[in-house]
Amino acid sequence: MKDEICQIEKVHESVVEKVKKLMPKEEIIYDLAELFKVFGDSTRTKILYALFEAELCVCDIATLTGMTVSAISHQLRILRQTKLVKVRKSGKEVYYSLADEHVELIFKMAIEHINE
Repeated sequence: MKDEICQIEKVHESVVEKVKKLMPKEEIIYDLAELFKVFGDSTRTKILYALFEAELCVCDIATLTGMTVSAISHQLRILRQTKLVKVRKSGKEVYYSLADEHVELIFKMAIEHINE
């Protein structure tokens, strides 16, 4: 533990300034943190994983996860608000799919990281 703490107090100002200039605006940092919170729920993670495989309706997802339609609808609402899933209506049926390839990429990179 002792090796993890600097033995001297010295700020490398040029590096700090460089990084400070490259940091995104506070709103972007906040939105990024919120996005990671969405990924932090295992039910939403299951839903996203299922949507990698196929476009599904709420009833399909509820059956896959063993949850109620109401509970899945709530989670899908959160996923839509964060632009991770999109909706397609076909008559009276509503189908969900991943919003774009970025969602799958984020997810696959996370799985790769875990498997290292």
